[in-house]
Amino acid sequence: MLSDSDAFAMHPCFDPNARHLYGRIHLPVAPKCNVQCNYCNRKFDCASESRPGVSSAVLKPFQAVAYLEAALAIQPNIAVVGIAGPGDPFANPTETMETLRLVREKYPNILLCVSSNGLGIGPYIDELAALDVSHVTLTINAIDPEIGANVYAWLREDKVVHRGVEAAALLLEKQMEALKALKKHGITVKINSIIVPGVNDRHIPEVARVTAELGADIMNCVPLMPVEGTPFGALSEPDGGTIARVRIQSRQYIHQMAHCTRCRADAAGMLGEAQSPEFDGMLREYSLLGELDGSSRPYVAAASHEGLLVNQHLGEAETFLIFDDVDGKYACIERRKAPPKGGGEQRWRDMAALLSDCRAVLVSAVGSVPREILGQAGVQVLDMSGMIQDGLDVFFRKEDPRALKRHSGKACPGGGAGGGCD
Repeated sequence: MLSDSDAFAMHPCFDPNARHLYGRIHLPVAPKCNVQCNYCNRKFDCASESRPGVSSAVLKPFQAVAYLEAALAIQPNIAVVGIAGPGDPFANPTETMETLRLVREKYPNILLCVSSNGLGIGPYIDELAALDVSHVTLTINAIDPEIGANVYAWLREDKVVHRGVEAAALLLEKQMEALKALKKHGITVKINSIIVPGVNDRHIPEVARVTAELGADIMNCVPLMPVEGTPFGALSEPDGGTIARVRIQSRQYIHQMAHCTRCRADAAGMLGEAQSPEFDGMLREYSLLGELDGSSRPYVAAASHEGLLVNQHLGEAETFLIFDDVDGKYACIERRKAPPKGGGEQRWRDMAALLSDCRAVLVSAVGSVPREILGQAGVQVLDMSGMIQDGLDVFFRKEDPRALKRHSGKACPGGGAGGGCD
């Protein structure tokens, strides 16, 4: 086990010198979130955006460990394995903790870290410490609920939705409890605070003071990145003077991190450097990796005009062909009628229910929203072109999906909302 000082010096997000020596990898196993921040839009499968909440795929824990093994073969100087979404790790505690256990078992000396809003982390802190999770980042944007109410749209705890000052006060209570408990276990804690001009930019130094008094080790004052479609989407990024002021005022209480690159939830490699081309598409491929026991989902569905080729978008398919592997040969056992078009996200949930006994569906194209919803329900979506048999080989014969011809058309203008082409 590494000493605390050695662990700190090997984490590129906590030590600016480490970023030139060690890489990190985020395993995106946590799609759901329990807090809706006014600056966040958790868009999946968006290669052109580099920001938190974005991932090209979501992995199951066993897929994440297989992906990690392949990533370490490409870039062996990866020293840190983190879970940072694309939702919140502790809105997905089963997946998060299973992944951490599997990684720790396979790689006993690698650094583990998680990044959370702090709402749901409390019950898992003892086990995090037992797994030697050495670094935790808590995003704390306000320690005044009146200010926090302007940052958060809602939060969900125990299936109850809270809004306004009540929500901000509850979140703050959980964050303070989590910070104290993490430090009691000797875990290094970084505080992330998003600088939102006119909302909390003059309040963040107070966040620094309070969290430092509770033992936080380092702070990252992150400039707002306005995202279209969010309540803060029309705001401007804080200017250099505002960022400098916030960091200088906060520095009197706690050490400041100034080299943050606002990583994606599936970031891999060296901080601030372009991701290795060898990683391109690899995450998506490992999200298709099947479990050894497929008995609970014995079938694969396909969207096809004539029954030989995968040549229909997910949203345009009126029926799905259902295939089974019978005595080593593929058989189309039935044809299922797709849910009617329209209805927004409910259509994709109905589709997931329709295909609940299928481990995957083969389509020529798919939008980010249906991919996410079906993926959360356990139905992997493989976008490809070519023979249905080639897609079936991926799931029934464990063939490498990278050999398939993948669809490369433009995204559907309907945005995957349930009534468009994807």
